[in-house]
Amino acid sequence: MTVIAPPKGLTLAMHPFKSGFGWVAFEGPFSPYDWGLVIARREKNASCLRKLEKMLGRFLPDTLVLEVFDRRTSVRSDRISNLCRAIVALATDRGVEVAIYSRGDVRACFASVCAGTRQEIAEAVARHIAAFQHLLPEKRRPWDSEHRRMAIFAAGALVLTHYQLGASRFLDGLGDP
Repeated sequence: MTVIAPPKGLTLAMHPFKSGFGWVAFEGPFSPYDWGLVIARREKNASCLRKLEKMLGRFLPDTLVLEVFDRRTSVRSDRISNLCRAIVALATDRGVEVAIYSRGDVRACFASVCAGTRQEIAEAVARHIAAFQHLLPEKRRPWDSEHRRMAIFAAGALVLTHYQLGASRFLDGLGDP
């Protein structure tokens, strides 16, 4: 059996939702490496943390990207906020850098392609990453709940935001002595 090591420099993003989380791993801004959904049926936080721990061991990412989860500035439930705090602690213990972006950061990143809503941002992610096009759910009707695959697109949007903002912060720093 041949074991292939993941490429160096992976960025892993995850977006928790009511029954698990969506995740994407990227080698670079135009290079998705892997993606998927984790569904937790019981003991959701503990189950999600066990799955994430396996993923951290499998992918060995340099960076983990999350959306803001602080209850003062987001509308996340207490369970999701607690999960995100535990995720940050787990990643930090593993030596993985953690980057956290707000929805405003994501919207600003996608403003240049006139995408502001979750659906528009998901469509922009699908246009940018051809491998995700078949995963894009149909537009949600007002009486429907959000499709769980949208978590993959939310995670993808976070990674793209990370690459765009990280690059601009890096370029801004080049002029400093």
